[in-house]
Amino acid sequence: MKYIINSILVVFLLFYVSALHAQVPEGFYLSAEGKSGAELKTALFNTIKKPKVIAYSKLWEAFANTDISKNNKVWDMYSDNPYGVADYYYDFRNNRCGTFKKEGDCFNREHMLPRSWFRGNKLLESDLFHLFPTDGYVNNRRSNHPFGEVGIASWESTNGSKVGQNTFGNYTKTVFEPIDEYKGDVARTYFYLVTAYEDVVASWQSDQVGGDPYPGFSDWSLELLLKWHREDPVSIKEVRRNEEVYKIQGNRNPYIDYPDLAEYVWGVLYDEAFNVNRLSDSFYLIEYSPFERWLYKQQWINNLKEYFYK
Repeated sequence: MKYIINSILVVFLLFYVSALHAQVPEGFYLSAEGKSGAELKTALFNTIKKPKVIAYSKLWEAFANTDISKNNKVWDMYSDNPYGVADYYYDFRNNRCGTFKKEGDCFNREHMLPRSWFRGNKLLESDLFHLFPTDGYVNNRRSNHPFGEVGIASWESTNGSKVGQNTFGNYTKTVFEPIDEYKGDVARTYFYLVTAYEDVVASWQSDQVGGDPYPGFSDWSLELLLKWHREDPVSIKEVRRNEEVYKIQGNRNPYIDYPDLAEYVWGVLYDEAFNVNRLSDSFYLIEYSPFERWLYKQQWINNLKEYFYK
């Protein structure tokens, strides 16, 4: 009886621990090994370029997998209240935008990189890594303004997203500022964009991104986005969204998988060689419970195999 119980336990643990490897595919970032700075960014470009994007019309259905909140409603970064009840919630099927007059009317498909900056690129038209479901009216108020930090707001959404004059760095034009809880999301989206589309960055027209493929940002914008990346770490929302988009497009956002990559490409580690084995990926850090991480560190798979073959 004891043997049977132990065998069942062993089989369960083998199955359970093997599931822990369902995060970043093994060897996915192998080409990035040993590189840093611009060379690392180009290696990542060659890894994640040319995603298998779906048609723009099919994004509505995709959002039901990539952006579903705990209450089974649309996870809208422009209306979400992370610490309480939002003023409104959207159903995936019944609240899609046609026309709207005010905030709370409907949700649409927000290009984090405005269309007017990149016109003519079919992949960018429907790349889920920069398309999010957001309130139509708030999206309209954001317009094609860069992201930034607002001093005195000329307009503010119900969840605190703002439009107004930028106060960060030496850029003083009008910007859109999301709430603090989603600033890191925006930063990592932009890191992905200038990496996955490195070959066309120079053609983009904006005060935020464009110019040389490296760094791909204006000075004030890079400084701002690195700040947001550091202050708002990768969340469970991003980790799960990254997995869902990967299932659809076949590519990943490396700056969600390994947040420190941003430092190796643009930040304080830009002159140090990237080594994936030194880092823990976000899936491991966020999705695993302490018990799961302990199992992983104890290398239970090998131990249990030894048990079977005694």
